Amino acid sequence: MKVVLVAHGDNPPYLKDAFESEGIDLVEAKCTTESEYVDLLKDADGALIYTLPHTTKEVLEACPKLKVVSRAGVGVDSVDIKAATDLGICVCNTPGINTTEVADHAVAMLLTLSRKIREQNEVVKKGFWSDNPKIIHNFRSSLGRIAGNTVGIIGFGNIGRAFATRIKGFGPSRIIAYDPYVDQTSADLYGVQLVDLDEVLTESDFITIHAPATKETNHIINDEAFSKMKDSCILINCARGPLIDPSALFNALKNNIISSAGIDVTEKEPISSEDPLLTLDNLIITPHTAGSSPVSRSEGTRKQAENVIRILKGKSPHGLANPEVIKTIALLKEQDNNRWSGVDSFDTSLNV
Repeated sequence: MKVVLVAHGDNPPYLKDAFESEGIDLVEAKCTTESEYVDLLKDADGALIYTLPHTTKEVLEACPKLKVVSRAGVGVDSVDIKAATDLGICVCNTPGINTTEVADHAVAMLLTLSRKIREQNEVVKKGFWSDNPKIIHNFRSSLGRIAGNTVGIIGFGNIGRAFATRIKGFGPSRIIAYDPYVDQTSADLYGVQLVDLDEVLTESDFITIHAPATKETNHIINDEAFSKMKDSCILINCARGPLIDPSALFNALKNNIISSAGIDVTEKEPISSEDPLLTLDNLIITPHTAGSSPVSRSEGTRKQAENVIRILKGKSPHGLANPEVIKTIALLKEQDNNRWSGVDSFDTSLNV
């Protein structure tokens, strides 16, 4: 069997050994275009993929042997899930490997903005502390605090809960969250009150987004949403770029509809150097690195590879983003479809 690793920086040497020990050939190659991607995957049984290039329906349809694509992290929005499911291709992820990092990053962004860390650093390095102390005095009256304020969370999965655990120690008066798929009993464990989206938008002094990118959440933060926020609100997004309408974000920050924002993701990545968002002083942007650390990258790569190996051995992966595919696979095997040839047995009741 052949597995392709879409090159994405330096990869640990143990990866090749892990596949070879299972009798699987690992091929590492770079590609930037869809045609290169198809050429790379067209005779592969599995693939370790990243955000780019996107794994589109056209790519998947051109790969008759492909059984599994695996990503590090929880997000699989770069893969056409429906097409993969219809074709009998497993889409695997690694939930939980970077929960700590993303929650830490969101808190760091919130503190950086509320305490104006960047601005204070800049004026001190310009000599204003000694030469123009009035500027320093102005800062003293404009710095925020979390204690006594309301923190709102949109999306209360693993990362939203990790954020709540961290922010609780800063003493907010309330932590509220919007997530239609979570019950209050689960939220009670974190001291969080579940409310509707409007209440998060109107009542929160700080809002952080930790929801997946779906049709339901696309541009969930738009002009209307910004109009409901306090003008002192700080917005954080370490989830997915498409959750915020970028033109609405620009308008809200440019016209002081909200105070400031910190984002680790953008609707189009990488963000263009000409994007007007980059001109805003009340916006901080990091390059989709919230989930990164040596620990999360190593663990993510290991589980990403294990997902492919497990699927090709007919075993349960760490995470399966399209569990409906199991029915398709069972049907394909009944029909002796070539896609799943080489996998003698497959657990059609995978517990994932």
